[in-house]
Amino acid sequence: MMNPWFLWSVVSNTARLSTALQILIFLPLTLATLSRQAFLLLSLLLCIHSLIHGTMILLWGSQALSVLQVPMHPFLLLVCFNIFSSSVNPWLLSAADWWGTALTFSGPLFITMEGLSSLLVVQKLGQEGKRLVGRGEVYQFGFLIATAVAYVASAWWIVVSYPTAAASPLSSTLLGVAITAFLFLTFIGFVLRRTNIIESSGLAVFIAYNVWLCGFDQKSFTDPASSYAPLLPNILPHFQTLLNFVINTLPKPVLIALLYRLTMLQLASRILPTIGADSWESEEGVDNGWDDRPVISLSRRCLSFTDQHTQTSTLTRILLTYRQSIFITVYSHLLLLDHSSQIWWRWMNIFFTLVIWSVELLVSSEDDGVTKEWKVD
Repeated sequence: MMNPWFLWSVVSNTARLSTALQILIFLPLTLATLSRQAFLLLSLLLCIHSLIHGTMILLWGSQALSVLQVPMHPFLLLVCFNIFSSSVNPWLLSAADWWGTALTFSGPLFITMEGLSSLLVVQKLGQEGKRLVGRGEVYQFGFLIATAVAYVASAWWIVVSYPTAAASPLSSTLLGVAITAFLFLTFIGFVLRRTNIIESSGLAVFIAYNVWLCGFDQKSFTDPASSYAPLLPNILPHFQTLLNFVINTLPKPVLIALLYRLTMLQLASRILPTIGADSWESEEGVDNGWDDRPVISLSRRCLSFTDQHTQTSTLTRILLTYRQSIFITVYSHLLLLDHSSQIWWRWMNIFFTLVIWSVELLVSSEDDGVTKEWKVD
């Protein structure tokens, strides 16, 4: 007989996957078949529903809610299509426009969160790698190979992306400045002994990823609005077109950026409690330098006036509880951006992360020197 717990886990995880797929498809589908305001209204309705759903989970903690919410997204989609099938209430249009404005102005927040989360994850990898290297030469050799592969892959990625990413003189200048700044900061970090090659190679991959998105070939996917006929007059004949939409015309750069951004936020939310649990003035950290160098020390010092462990644990719980709302908001914002806007946000992300990394390297006290032991005989 099948274990009831296993069966319930399968049902619950399937419901979560179904919910995520519905959001991934319904939002660009509405943007392509109806209008920008219809898309914004659906996004707003989905966000309100996710906030209510997250609050119910926070209060009652029942996992059955993940199953019960599955039919809600198709229902909200039908409501949105029904509203825009005739004259729309001006209040609803105003709400959609307000939501669009809020998403537009939230762009800097998303870039800040993505940059800080990426740097947090990279520095955590550097710290964990440093600890593993001390266990033996096998780990040391393995990390040397891994970082060498990361450096080479990043360089290759940038070279391949260069023709499209540096299509204009300004873009090529920004790319040169970004690479120069990265190499300069890496050199400073090595001289001051406040970083290692794991952290540096991780940031190299981060820069290459953003450069690649800046030069993503827009001809590799079609405009969803250009390949989809109006859906309202007759639904059934459009099923084949809908399948084509799902397979071929979902915005691939947006999906890649969405996956990366949510993954970084998820990993950062897991790392934050480990930061707050450590002691800022620990004796070991003063004596051993970078071995116990705090991840994002500048951010951590800003939190040092309160109980860090309580704050970060609460923040992690909130992020995980309302992750569906974050998913909808981030996805909606990315769908609203045109290609040129996405390019400039990517450049801002690169330089913001490099600035934060430089500040984090330089604000550490002189006692935070790295005692690196990367010896290769």
